[in-house]
Formats: sequence, C-alpha cells, structure tokens
Amino acid sequence: MNTSPALAAVVRKNPHGDLSVDFADPESVKLLNQALLTHFYQVDSWDIPPAYLCPPIPGRSDYLHYVADLLAETPGNATDAIPRGRKIKALDVGMGANCIYPIVGSRLYGWDFVGTDIDPIALRCASIIADSNPVLKEQIECRLQASAQNIFRGVIGAREAFDLTLCNPPFHASLAEANAGTRQKVRNLAASTKKKGTQVRSAERPGATGVQPLNFGGQGAELWCPGGEAAFIARMITESAEFSEQCLWFSSLVSRKDHLPGIYRRLDRVGARGVRTMEMQQGQKITRLVAWTFMTAEHQGQWCQTRW
Repeated sequence: MNTSPALAAVVRKNPHGDLSVDFADPESVKLLNQALLTHFYQVDSWDIPPAYLCPPIPGRSDYLHYVADLLAETPGNATDAIPRGRKIKALDVGMGANCIYPIVGSRLYGWDFVGTDIDPIALRCASIIADSNPVLKEQIECRLQASAQNIFRGVIGAREAFDLTLCNPPFHASLAEANAGTRQKVRNLAASTKKKGTQVRSAERPGATGVQPLNFGGQGAELWCPGGEAAFIARMITESAEFSEQCLWFSSLVSRKDHLPGIYRRLDRVGARGVRTMEMQQGQKITRLVAWTFMTAEHQGQWCQTRW
C-alpha cells in the first residue's frame, strides 16, 4: 500500500476478509499493475492508453519463468543455470502498449528485448515506457511490424540472432467472436461476484473494436485475427522455419488445448527437431506454452558455447 496511495484508495475487503480491488474496474486494475511494477521491478513510470490490453502480471511472469528454465536445460549450457544478462536476446511478438514481457524479462533476468507490434500507437506507448525508466532504457527496443500478414519477416535482420521468441497470440477469429467472448466474460464475472456477495459495475462499453471488457481491455489486433489463435500460431510456425538458424527457441502461449494436435502436425511438417509443451495455471485458468527448436542437441550446444 505504501508503494501506491492511489491503489490504497480503491482497495476494499472482500466477503472473505481479504483485501482486493474491483477487477471489473479498468482504473483499479491499472493501478494494481502500476504498484506491482514499481514494487517488484523498480519501474516507476508505466501507463497505457484507454482500452488497451492491461494484462495480469503474474501470468506473464510465469511464462518468462518457464522459458528461462527451458534455456537452462538447453544442451551445452555448461552451468545448468538460467542464463542471465544482456547476452540473452529475446523477441516479443505482439508486445502491445503494456510492454510487460520485456519489462519483466529484463528486470528478472537482465535479458535484452526486441518488442514488435503492428499498432503504431501501442509501439509508441511501449517506447515511452522503456525510455522513461532508466532501468529499462538500454535493454528494450521497439520495432514496427509493417505487415499484418508477417510475424518474423521484416523485423528480424539478416544477421540477427535471438535465443528466444515469445508470443501471446490473439485468441478470437473475428470481431463478432471477440465481442461474444467479452459478453460471456462479463456474465461470468458478474455471476462470480454475486455469489461472493459483492457488486460489480457494468464491464461493457462500446469501443473502437466493438464491445470491450473494461478490466483487462484490448484493441482489435490484441483480441482477434482472421482464423484466431490456431491460424496465427500456424503462420508463426511456418515463418519460424525461415529463421531456423537465427533463433534457438521459438515459443507461444496456446489457450485452447484442442489446438495442440494441429500445432504438433505443423511443427512436424516444417521439421522442428525439438518440441516442449508446458502447462501453466493461474487460479482456475489453465493455459499452455509450446516451444520448439530446429536445432539438434549438438547445434544447441554450439549455440550456447558461442553465445553464452
């Protein structure tokens, strides 16, 4: 509470006697994120435009912990410890205005990040966050992806190498589906809070991309793309094969378990040499992290010895 007087003003006891915030209120969620980033990551300047995605930080941190362990287990890592410092280069696909993965990854492990996005406004906001915080300024680079059809093409240079890529792909396949998902989310939240004996303000409003949830928000490209999560990851896998020698591990969140078989088939078709699937759970939500590499164990060992 001492970190953020503004957050303290919106904290209330829930029916169980625990201190909490109204997770249907966007300002409360943003204040909570700001306090967490200041207290745990020494990031004092963080803000996002209205209606942009305001993600839960613990879930994003989990992703980074899992891929950090993946790097530690890579054949050829002489210490078997998580590699730390700016020698590790990570690429965040679809960074968003919030810049959370680069912030947490650079502060927890000292890694350098390149964050990409197709939205110039999101990219400008992320750049302001990085430039406004001395602990981030030298370790985060923001790049515009000029083509919504491309993922790695146009942002990875011919002579660049990355130890890791991360992505939280858009989930829905259309605007209508995204709006329906938002309405269901609102109903679930209202039912949950009613059961606990609390009140929640309306969590819907019309926005630039239709009805949007007020708590975690999200613009069009953050919430949906043609074909949804499955199509986006399929394109990512196909493009990743073009950069097989420039990246040690590619990775993506996978929200729906029934997408996994298709992902595995496509990875097999493009010649992935190693595939790892890790299950992550935050509260009642379960999601998966799929990582893949085109490098043999020998090649991975050479990579580690040369770069780490």
